[in-house]
Amino acid sequence: MDAYALQRSWDQVSTYGDQVALYFYSHIFVSHPEVRTMFPLSMSNQRDKFVSALGRIVSHADQLENDASFLQHLGRDHRKYAVVAAHYNAVGASLCATLQHFLGPEWDEDLAAHWTAAYQVVARIMVEAAETSEESSPDWWDADVLSVERRTMDLTLLKVQPRRPYQFRPGQSVSMEIPQRPRMWRYFSPANAPRPDGSIDLHVQQIDGGQVSPAVVRSLRAGDTVKLGAPVGERLTRREGDGRELLMVAGGTGLAPLLAVLEQVDNEWQRTGNGPLVHLLHGVRLPWHLYDRPRLRELAAKRSWFDYTEVVSDDGSYPGTRGKVGTVAAKQLLYGRTAMVCGGPQMVAHTLEQLATAGMQPEHIKYEHFYYAAAGEHTLPALPGQETPSEQQPPPRLTALSDRPGDPGREVPAPDTGSRRGQGLRIPRSAG
Repeated sequence: MDAYALQRSWDQVSTYGDQVALYFYSHIFVSHPEVRTMFPLSMSNQRDKFVSALGRIVSHADQLENDASFLQHLGRDHRKYAVVAAHYNAVGASLCATLQHFLGPEWDEDLAAHWTAAYQVVARIMVEAAETSEESSPDWWDADVLSVERRTMDLTLLKVQPRRPYQFRPGQSVSMEIPQRPRMWRYFSPANAPRPDGSIDLHVQQIDGGQVSPAVVRSLRAGDTVKLGAPVGERLTRREGDGRELLMVAGGTGLAPLLAVLEQVDNEWQRTGNGPLVHLLHGVRLPWHLYDRPRLRELAAKRSWFDYTEVVSDDGSYPGTRGKVGTVAAKQLLYGRTAMVCGGPQMVAHTLEQLATAGMQPEHIKYEHFYYAAAGEHTLPALPGQETPSEQQPPPRLTALSDRPGDPGREVPAPDTGSRRGQGLRIPRSAG
């Protein structure tokens, strides 16, 4: 397999833009009409993802065997669409037909052999991962909607309860299909650590023009049944018992997975009397987007190991801290801490830049590539519905509310070197 030949030929094909995906899907639906029902009725979102998805795979063609975790996840996740090994043959045949159509005479025997070898590796890794996971988990989990609370104009908090045991780690995300939008899966982040009753809180931001989030906010009701895919993502998780201090930086509903980690930490303090010190900064455009303010303020008042800072970017009248949350985060004490960053793509990029400029080492900054990647980057071309959070840009946890030009306003708070955290306090076992 010649990775350079794959990349060069794909660069040429991708210049045709939307025509590539349109030809591919037309070919597979005509040659294998039985797979059409596996895809959503509206194909615009799926077609948009085709070029970026295949481009990602091709650009990493020389690493497929050595770093298979991405493809293994795709293989496991595609079980929820009832994808079986035979479907990969249909995908491969239509892919080759598409390449032949756009490459013309350049599609010769050698190039076809390189593409066939690459696709064979992709398909094998995905099928093996799917078959292995079948031994320990279902294709999806049915979950009952326990409550639907519209917290703000465009934000809804869901509580769902899987009917079978559902294992996840704080900081991970789950894909969900709602009955109002069949075959349209979107990613959401549990905003809680695992509970004895198995219930899960999800924060859903309504996106203008979205196909799924408006239906969640407006139509989903208590008593409905949703489907959940297997949990994904590791970079925003932490090892149980890890005592390293945490600087959490959230933009908008990027707060959700950090709340789950915060609850994990709180449980450790309650159970053992020990745990990390935590400073959470929540950045939003306008103060009414601080949708969990009462809860977090109360927690900060009751937990001596926890600090909470609200940051508003677009309201010049706000009397608290104003500016971009990444800028505020970079002003804090960074040495000896791990930063967890979650928000929209621009907010994450800005925060990473600010933290790096302030001297924080990359190995001490955690953020989830999966979630703020370009829409469709983590989808296998032609297999149905596996969407990165293009609906939520990316999932609701990643709505960029804080990365907008704002009035610098009030000075950012001084580094918290003088706070209880900076003093390196360890709270006694009896602390709440």
